[in-house]
Amino acid sequence: MKIKKEYIMLVALILALSLYLFLRKQDRIHYRLPKLPRVARADISKIEISKKGTAIILSKKDNIWRIAPQGYPADAGKAENMLNAIEKLTLTALVSKSKNYCRYDLDGGKKLTVKAWAGDVLEREFAIGKIAPSYRHTFVQVGGDHRVYHASGNFRGVFDLTLDNLRDKTALRFEKSDIEQIKISKGRESVVFGRKVVPVEIKVDKEVEPLNPSASKTETLWETAKGQKADEAKLDRLLTTLSNLRCSNYVKHRKKEDFAEALYTVQLRGVQEYSLSIFERLGKDAKTYPAISSTNDYPFFLQERQAKKIMIDPREMLTKPEQGAGKREKD
Repeated sequence: MKIKKEYIMLVALILALSLYLFLRKQDRIHYRLPKLPRVARADISKIEISKKGTAIILSKKDNIWRIAPQGYPADAGKAENMLNAIEKLTLTALVSKSKNYCRYDLDGGKKLTVKAWAGDVLEREFAIGKIAPSYRHTFVQVGGDHRVYHASGNFRGVFDLTLDNLRDKTALRFEKSDIEQIKISKGRESVVFGRKVVPVEIKVDKEVEPLNPSASKTETLWETAKGQKADEAKLDRLLTTLSNLRCSNYVKHRKKEDFAEALYTVQLRGVQEYSLSIFERLGKDAKTYPAISSTNDYPFFLQERQAKKIMIDPREMLTKPEQGAGKREKD
């Protein structure tokens, strides 16, 4: 009898505990997540990112994002990442109602506030805290809501950028195939190469030749007006480096006109004309070289390894004469 009574009490205890856990679970998930209005990235024309009382503003004009009020071109890839995060902002869970924002980096010192406009209409506003321990969510607040939510994705780093981080670092860009002439100058030394397409003799088997008599092949050569040929490998490496050249940073408080005597200059002519000039370092121990280009409105810095890779002596761009060639000419 005693065993039966204890058995009944144990069953009752299990049922009571199960009911408690069920009701507690129901209570925890009994809330509605705010329904965020849809925002299309194509409609967004201005983004403001605020932190510690300072703000960075990006404005779109003619499909180009610029940093206001300076008008600096913004890095297109980073602007696109912001638009993607703004458009796809999705709340997945309520985290806290307690207003204890410090633990989520949503207090005044660490909170990032993002606002996005379409024309004059504020379409989206949210605050970004730290990344959740799962690394798959970010702590956020939306609009004037005091509660903290999980948002899908790890995107704090998309917005937590300085003005220098956001600037477009493209120093020079062009299509290699468009270039017809290259002038390289270093000090008093200079050399000019022109692109030339020449036919290549193809040795064809006599038995096969009648079947394809029009077979022909050409190759591109670079040579001077005097017929001196360029070292094709070196010249191609130079063009490849220059065709999508990125700077490390920008020179502050100076304009392009402030730079006069260049150490090294490359001038390119094709569909358009392009140029790059590299100048003496701004300090004896400096690890960067200031430079200017035709496709950037501002003076910028190139890393030492970049500059040295570019600044090859013009004479080294010429192919070395074959041994004995000079002697045969004298004979």
